[in-house]
Amino acid sequence: MKTRLILIGAAVAALALMQPLAAATATSNVTVAATVSASAKLTIGAAGVTFPDADPETVTSINATEGAITILAKGRTSTSGSVTLTLKAADDLISGSDTIAISNVTWTASGTGFAAGTMNKTTAQTIGSWTGSGTHSGTASFKLANSWDYATGSYSVQATYTLTAP
Repeated sequence: MKTRLILIGAAVAALALMQPLAAATATSNVTVAATVSASAKLTIGAAGVTFPDADPETVTSINATEGAITILAKGRTSTSGSVTLTLKAADDLISGSDTIAISNVTWTASGTGFAAGTMNKTTAQTIGSWTGSGTHSGTASFKLANSWDYATGSYSVQATYTLTAP
């Protein structure tokens, strides 16, 4: 029994001397980086604008057949950077050797940041302007001033929208 007591005492002493196991931890830092570049994406709801013939006596301003054209401008820039949408005609409306001044084409606009204007062949006209990144949607409705002075013909010109997000 004495041996038994010695063994029990040794076991109790061994348990008392044991240290609890401590959790091991290690840390390491990592750098998380992302590159975000300026970007622009433009979607125009119609590939062209058509003005039907109308009597200048009764219709002084011809609405485009397409009605209001939807515009979706997406721009990514700095917080205070400008996102600008412009429109510029390549020339006047042309039919053979006949022309109609492009300034006879105007538009009205709806949507935050969109603006009305007049077509121009020398200077791009602002149709939309915003500060900072974002998605902007609106519409533009085009009109042609009607006149008895226009020579008969089928007139056309190329116009270019440019969305800039520096």
